[in-house]
Amino acid sequence: MEAVQSWVSEHKLTTIGTLWASGIGASLVAYSCKKSPMKPSLRLIHARMHAQALTLAVLSGAAAYHYYEKRSLQPKPVADNNIPATNFNQIVEYEIHCPF
Repeated sequence: MEAVQSWVSEHKLTTIGTLWASGIGASLVAYSCKKSPMKPSLRLIHARMHAQALTLAVLSGAAAYHYYEKRSLQPKPVADNNIPATNFNQIVEYEIHCPF
């Protein structure tokens, strides 16, 4: 599992492109099997829309993963014991309310 995760982490765009292509393929196959009255051009449009939604979901997930991965790798600042109490409380309060 770690090998797959590290490969995906290194090849993000390839992974997203592959998922997009497989989304289009799966959607086209699903619409072809239904014997629906839709024309092939309309099936292609629907397949593209489904693949686009899948791509947006994967991109959102990749962005969240990248954000938390970078956040966990950054070293946390070490508090100095010589800092007066008011400044130390301000630092702690800043870390609590800081979105990054």
